[in-house]
Amino acid sequence: MLEISAELDGWYAEEREFALATVVRVSGSAPRGIGAALAVDESGTAVGSVSGGCVEGAVYEQCRESMRTGRSSLEHYGYSADDAFAVGLTCGGELDVLVTPLLHGSAPRGVLSETLAVLRDGRRGALARVATGPELLVGRALLVHADGSQRGTLGVPALDRTAAAEARALLAAGQTATVDIGVRSSRCGQAVSLLVETNTRPPRMIVFGAVDFTAALVRLGAYAGFAVTVCDARPVFATAARFPEAERVVVDWPHRYLAAEAEAGRLDGRTAVCVLTHDAKFDQPLLRLALRLPVGYVGAMGSWRTHHERLDELREAGLTEAELARLRSPIGLDLGGRTPQDTALAITAEIVADRNGATGARLGESGRPIH
Repeated sequence: MLEISAELDGWYAEEREFALATVVRVSGSAPRGIGAALAVDESGTAVGSVSGGCVEGAVYEQCRESMRTGRSSLEHYGYSADDAFAVGLTCGGELDVLVTPLLHGSAPRGVLSETLAVLRDGRRGALARVATGPELLVGRALLVHADGSQRGTLGVPALDRTAAAEARALLAAGQTATVDIGVRSSRCGQAVSLLVETNTRPPRMIVFGAVDFTAALVRLGAYAGFAVTVCDARPVFATAARFPEAERVVVDWPHRYLAAEAEAGRLDGRTAVCVLTHDAKFDQPLLRLALRLPVGYVGAMGSWRTHHERLDELREAGLTEAELARLRSPIGLDLGGRTPQDTALAITAEIVADRNGATGARLGESGRPIH
């Protein structure tokens, strides 16, 4: 739903009725993840996608049907090699899709409207919806704001409390997930599954060093969905004009800026720190700090000789082998390129691979699921 929020905002402004289909569970090699969404309005216009095309037609028709009946439903899509007419995912995966009609006067419509306002204003919040459970509860929605306030209800006060606690935990982690609630915790006589979608800031990429490689990395990092900051102690190089795609350009000593960001709580496990200065007076104090912070990625540019000298100096400074093992250096995957654009692609690819626990090997040789 988050990825099509701008379109849905426009539909609300035009007072359109529509149905929203959202991926709740994924297994096997399914092309889209939890939270992927397709919306269909009263005229048949569609935005978004739940499967990249495999079952889009069937989900589209289910959205139209839900608008006719006014009822939410959970639809399962798999793959059948025996039934030539079966609707399914040719990649062999399976999807569960929650389909909810957002009709005038319905409670979920009001909650979704406020959720879209949260997204539009850049605030943080989590939307919890009943995916499975008692029929009367399926599709009900509860919005939990970052300050703990709530809008809507799932129909049972005890379930609201449980859902709010789960939503706050996922919001803190910046994750979207399906949560299973047992009979005892749901207090509605039946186990319940909740789809919880969270709205958080994009992951950060902090690039230290205002060099030629940085311009390409900023451009590609922003394209990949990162909020990119460039930091360099040299004001003649660290200018917004040189890096127009960066969210921020900061003139400061790298280690001092990173320490201030850590102190302010603006770093997390999704943060990527890229050290491109290739200058020991900047790199060493910065890496001594970065490798001890709970960030997701720390990479540094340099030759193999520079890398080994850097490790020796960091050991002398007291860093442990476990801390040193977090350093990605020389930075990036081995793509064989030499240009700034090739280097930016190699760095971004390594960050994505690290984030997903992948090796960066060729898919055709890895044996891993594609999705």
